Amino acid sequence: MRSTRSAIGTVAVRVIAPLAIVSALVPSPALALGGPGHEGGGSVDDEGNLGAGVTHSSIKVTYKSGGEGGGKKGTLAPIDPNWKPPACWYEPAYTPEQLKKAAEAGEVDDAGIHEFWSDAIFIDHYDKGEANDNFDDENSRAEGYKNYNIGKDGYFWRGVAPDDTDPDSWDCGRIMFWQDAGTVPDIPHAPTPEMLAEYAYDKVKVPETEVELKPEAKSTVNMPTWVWLDKGTFKDVKVRAELPNTGLWAETTAKPKSLHLEPGTSDAETFPASGECVINEDGSIGTPYAKGKSKQDPPCGIKYLRATGGKPYQLKASITWEISWEGSDNDGKHLLPNGTFETTQDMDVQEIQSINR
Repeated sequence: MRSTRSAIGTVAVRVIAPLAIVSALVPSPALALGGPGHEGGGSVDDEGNLGAGVTHSSIKVTYKSGGEGGGKKGTLAPIDPNWKPPACWYEPAYTPEQLKKAAEAGEVDDAGIHEFWSDAIFIDHYDKGEANDNFDDENSRAEGYKNYNIGKDGYFWRGVAPDDTDPDSWDCGRIMFWQDAGTVPDIPHAPTPEMLAEYAYDKVKVPETEVELKPEAKSTVNMPTWVWLDKGTFKDVKVRAELPNTGLWAETTAKPKSLHLEPGTSDAETFPASGECVINEDGSIGTPYAKGKSKQDPPCGIKYLRATGGKPYQLKASITWEISWEGSDNDGKHLLPNGTFETTQDMDVQEIQSINR
């Protein structure tokens, strides 16, 4: 029986009427997912469970630098709304011996992302040489194999999709195919250093942008709130993604670029007026608040012009990260869309109270 599946940093911004920020990147668990080298092929998830699903990848992700600190984490949101990580690609899945063992034991059924085969069809195609159809754009015909290519040096490659319900995952419609060792197929959606860089981008975790008030009283109308970051608080993070048995790798670097403040109301001023506080050459942001500066305009900060009146403003603080990568293509540094991560906090603002005598 043959069937198909359808898929029709910790950035802590401390608002004081001085405010400080702390950022660090903490890695998500490194992915060391199966494929070749594991009994029966397939893949191993973060809990060490062996599987053979097409939603598992053998791409290995490690943090080369950065990643210190604790606290809640989040995934960067690309500033370009049209950009997204790869929906599918092909990668090595089984050696001849692994595929034979898995097929004869009935432990493999996914010939492709949307191709579910019975044991008999697997044996007919990969052992007895019976041809079968691909689900690629050309609706091409895939020739069969004899005895799982035992004795040949290479791997059977299969499509992988992190989310097989994504309509774009249908772009990788070839059934599992043979590729000689040391080579990469010259077909659409074959893995490349750029694809691995994009995959690594999607795995970068940045700290939640936590805004804290100090002192813990309400902010006051027309009194500026200073925002700053001590030098050395922000650190670049470098994430490496490599695909075993291909020689392909990429290292994606996220570099903090600026802090952006949105007061949550039009009755406010930001400093600078754009609300974009750039990171200084020494890694700091703004200038630390000091006694006697309470009535000065800060180089980075906010001044509310109207009290909240019982309903707090929604203050947003976000960090923009510049994303670049280098890889096994040895073609130098490349850029990916900047990423950002923001959080929102209630901001109460009170009027200055005075007594006339």
